[in-house]
Amino acid sequence: MPVGQVENSVYLPTSDDRIEESLASLDRDGPLEGDSRVEPGERDSEDLYQDEFDEGRRQDLRTELAALERAEARLEAGTYGLSVESGKPIPDTRLEALPTAERTIEEEDPYRGVS
Repeated sequence: MPVGQVENSVYLPTSDDRIEESLASLDRDGPLEGDSRVEPGERDSEDLYQDEFDEGRRQDLRTELAALERAEARLEAGTYGLSVESGKPIPDTRLEALPTAERTIEEEDPYRGVS
């Protein structure tokens, strides 16, 4: 591992249990809205809003879980802490803030729409 990089990942979460438990909780509760004809803003449409919010949360959790799995694979391969694009070291401060970071901040900017 390059000088200045984390030996083993002290930043990477040791388990994906939190994410999986959150997903299971959302799936267990199921949709609240039974009638698909209810439109947002109509009387008694609060359940529809919650269902849409929960679906967005599910997508976020699946994305987070996939990123964690990719980071764990890089850790096993000995490339954790190195950019997947350039191979340059990702600063420890970035890994501390975002343990699943795959690129340096400069390399990530175009993906975030920053010029």
